[in-house]
Amino acid sequence: MRVLFQYNWQVRDEWFQWCEQLAEVELLRPRTGGVGSILETLFHIVDVEQAWISGLQGKPEYHHRFEEYASLEAVKQLSDRCRPDVERFVTNWSPELEKKKFLEFYYGEVMRHVIAHEIHHIGQLSIWSRELGLKPVTANLIRRGLV
Repeated sequence: MRVLFQYNWQVRDEWFQWCEQLAEVELLRPRTGGVGSILETLFHIVDVEQAWISGLQGKPEYHHRFEEYASLEAVKQLSDRCRPDVERFVTNWSPELEKKKFLEFYYGEVMRHVIAHEIHHIGQLSIWSRELGLKPVTANLIRRGLV
């Protein structure tokens, strides 16, 4: 489980770097699919991850408002601020949590959903990148030094 979260974080950081080559207007341009724009999609990935993991920790599930993070730097800072809490939970994951109930779900099911959710949206970013004539961030898990 931890390797896939680490993979997602590495790829997310690489997308943040990739975004630095684009003008803000291009980051905010509405796109087909996803949750709107490139920047809104990256924000959504961070927000959903922290909300689910907060819920699994028994904390209130809080969703941030994109309007308060409508710049690349602000979304990167939100990601950096939320990640340590998520990382602690992921690092302390144990098999006993797998079948623990959370609402109508199991903890293991929610964790896999969070992983798959980010991978899904990263695929959308890759398509948009090619539409812009740019090379996307590699989705390859191999050679990332995670295993």
